[in-house]
Amino acid sequence: MKKLQILLIFFLCSCSSMLMSQPPLPHFSNKADSLYAEGNIPDAIAEYRKMLIREPDNPKILYNCACALSIDNSIIRQFDSCFKYLNRAVEIDTALNALLDPDFMAARKDPRWKTFEDHLVSMLNKKYHNPYADPEFAKALWRLSANDQGFFNEIGISVRKLGMRSSVTSALWKAKLMLSEENQKELENLLQRKGWPKIKDVGPEAVMAAYLVVQHADGRMQAKYLPEVKKSCEADEIPWERYALLYDRMCVNENIPQRYGTHTRYNEKTGKEELYPLEDATKVNQWRKETGLDPLPK
Repeated sequence: MKKLQILLIFFLCSCSSMLMSQPPLPHFSNKADSLYAEGNIPDAIAEYRKMLIREPDNPKILYNCACALSIDNSIIRQFDSCFKYLNRAVEIDTALNALLDPDFMAARKDPRWKTFEDHLVSMLNKKYHNPYADPEFAKALWRLSANDQGFFNEIGISVRKLGMRSSVTSALWKAKLMLSEENQKELENLLQRKGWPKIKDVGPEAVMAAYLVVQHADGRMQAKYLPEVKKSCEADEIPWERYALLYDRMCVNENIPQRYGTHTRYNEKTGKEELYPLEDATKVNQWRKETGLDPLPK
């Protein structure tokens, strides 16, 4: 528990810029999406169903309704409708999104998910001419990607409505951190067996999934896999900006100055964001240029 408390404090501090400067919600084109974004899932489902009466074959509405039904899983029959709408959505618009989407975390625990996943991968293979040489490795990484993004939307809602330091926000962060720790263990087990993923084997989204889990890990894991991320950048499988972000995050985790100037921290005394300390202010823009980043503003 003590370790979890320490991690939570760091996570809150390192993410405070995102939370404290939470932007206003964007304008939504329909009432259902607005309700969904604010966490009012039952009313969002009701609105999506009204929309589907008018547009029964709209893949976006079908997909969003399936997402909402997965989240609102207190009634067992919700999953019946979830899979009904989701299968219809991917038949009309065959895309990978569902296998990366954290909104389907609950649906993934349903026995029907494997059938859906296998069917979608089969359709993707047909559409894109078998892009996944190792589909089982890809599936495992897609699941990690979905878990990695889990609870971010809920945390944002809690921050907007209750504040960054509310007990609800704190509880969500704890759940997020525990999920992240499980993700990291699973990724390390995968990488021990398979090695660092390559696009030719699992596709770009799965390679990015491995990167994201490492990006959100502790300094030890980041240092361990930083060379692999660098190799991926050299092979044009991950953008060089991602290397800079990971390098600096590792520095922040280890409480040492950052190199590329990608991270800020919230100063509670001034109530403002400030640049995390730099390794060398005279070289930072040259280092940024080497990774495709724009110069720091003066």
